[in-house]
Amino acid sequence: METVIQVRNLQKRFGDVKAVDGLNFEIYRNEIFGLLGPNGAGKTTTISMICGLLQSSDGSITFANEKDRKSLIGYCPQENIYYPKLTCMEQLVFIGQMYGLSTKSIKERAAELLDLLGLKDKRHIIATNLSGGMKRRLNICLALIHNPEILILDEPETGLDPQSRILVREFIKSFSKEQTVLLTTHNMDEADRLASRIAIIDYGRLLLLDTPQNLKKTVGEGNILEFVLENGDHNKLTRFLEVIAPLSLDIKTSTYSIIVKHPNVIEHLPAIKNLAEKNNLVISEVRLRENTLEDVFIHLTGRNLRQ
Repeated sequence: METVIQVRNLQKRFGDVKAVDGLNFEIYRNEIFGLLGPNGAGKTTTISMICGLLQSSDGSITFANEKDRKSLIGYCPQENIYYPKLTCMEQLVFIGQMYGLSTKSIKERAAELLDLLGLKDKRHIIATNLSGGMKRRLNICLALIHNPEILILDEPETGLDPQSRILVREFIKSFSKEQTVLLTTHNMDEADRLASRIAIIDYGRLLLLDTPQNLKKTVGEGNILEFVLENGDHNKLTRFLEVIAPLSLDIKTSTYSIIVKHPNVIEHLPAIKNLAEKNNLVISEVRLRENTLEDVFIHLTGRNLRQ
């Protein structure tokens, strides 16, 4: 595989705080690379350094293509940025001119992007009058007007309705056939559906890097049972843990539930329910599911990714 971005010992300090602490990873051509982590993990700081918006405190970022980073990368930040008094087409033409492109090529490219992202009928609408989801899609168009080799998306599905999410996902998949995508997200389903490989970071450090399938295997084989107690509080959850401890299962807690992991977990359901009933613990819900990327994060850090 051809490496397009190589990150080595990347660090960023803000005073005494290390926002990014020695990151090492490579991004390959034509892959969708996911960067996951909770708020404050260092995701946005990392991509800001890759884009050249922030200077690193130490380490290196190397690109296979040595041309100007501004033309190499298209960046769509987490917050929508647009000119409130320009139409969608005017926005794209203006940004394209900033890249030194000809007006003819810009208009052709703009029309193509607006069509692909479902904004063809909005080309002459003032950006302020667009819905939140449309503004998000317009921002992706703006990041792509100069036809970059690398597209960086910070929370691309923020503010999108279900139909728009599907449209954007399919567009990203299509784009990655020819170019490279780096995205950050809190949406585990989005990451699982899109990313070729995922790096999970926390406190600026890399915890794991692999394919979604391999990451989910790190929490073991088998399915997961999740038990929610009726009117559950911390004391009841603690009591439930004590009651089922003799079963010697892999057990973890989330905010309101008990999560049980085992290769043949469904076989233990009757015993768990019997022990709960004998100890006057009422189970209001039982959920059976497969491993998820969120389980991987809980396994690594002990806290839910959305906290």
